[in-house]
Amino acid sequence: MVELTKQQYIDLYYYMRLTRSLEERLTILFRQNKVIGGLYRSLGQEATAVGTAYALSKGDILSPLIRDLGAMLVRGALPREIFMQYMAREGGGSRGRDLNIHIADLERGFIGPISHLGDMVSVTAGLALGARLKAKNIVTMVYVGDGATSTGAFHEGVNLIAVLNLPTIIVMEHNGYAFSTPTEQQCAVRDLIEKAKAYGIPGYIVDGNDVVACYEVARQAVDRARQGGGPTMIEAKTFRMLGHAQHDDQRYVPKDLLEYWKTKDPIDNYKRVLEQKDILKSDELDQLDRRIAEYLDEELAIAEASPFPDPASLLEGVYKEPIRNASSHLP
Repeated sequence: MVELTKQQYIDLYYYMRLTRSLEERLTILFRQNKVIGGLYRSLGQEATAVGTAYALSKGDILSPLIRDLGAMLVRGALPREIFMQYMAREGGGSRGRDLNIHIADLERGFIGPISHLGDMVSVTAGLALGARLKAKNIVTMVYVGDGATSTGAFHEGVNLIAVLNLPTIIVMEHNGYAFSTPTEQQCAVRDLIEKAKAYGIPGYIVDGNDVVACYEVARQAVDRARQGGGPTMIEAKTFRMLGHAQHDDQRYVPKDLLEYWKTKDPIDNYKRVLEQKDILKSDELDQLDRRIAEYLDEELAIAEASPFPDPASLLEGVYKEPIRNASSHLP
């Protein structure tokens, strides 16, 4: 087991609570028609994103899914940036050109996903290979859902990672549904980790609602990768407690299944762990929650005061200036 300090225990709670509270604010903004486009929540999955990302070090790079906002917060993304991104403001990560967490900042170690989620496995492999060629000892981490593991792009990417023995961690978030399709209707294996055997790389199953367990297994995988041991696949067993997005009422999910997973809420259960270990008492947790709420009030005020991008800047960073006289550049 990996030993955690008191501050690390608190950090894990802080990032999970910050993630959920931030997304709750985004839901209000969405209902006020201030969010441009869709809103994808990570309710019930915060432990997977926070625990695994917390195992990375400065210089490492991760590629989150739309439900891995917590991973980006761990890596240094600010709530104001997330608010501005969702509201298409100038101060957002894409300056109003893209939506939700489709943003990247290699300095802080995250690269936003595209909608074809399985493709990000190959992108992350490329980052790991490029770092190796430059003699940089970094680790990359890529998140995929159970649905993405059924795509051809996923298999090609993992095969490349395995063959080249790249320092990449593949986190498979097994949350029960690929949009509205249950896992058993799009995958024959009960445990996604069975797929790791096909590539000859180690794989582990972890309780995706246990933030400490997620951190421990990810930390071991990261240490192994950094020491030249190659890739690892991690299957985090969790559940998506809301629809695919705010427009999805989740009517296809049995009510008793939702009730079962409510008892496994990662934040509520982790609060009990902190109290049992005498790390934070109930009143101290309440005080921390209030500080997070006040912090988000301040961050949202900054975001709402941010202007929309100037329409005249629309093509900046999109097209390269064309070569006016191409023939003059011929040998």
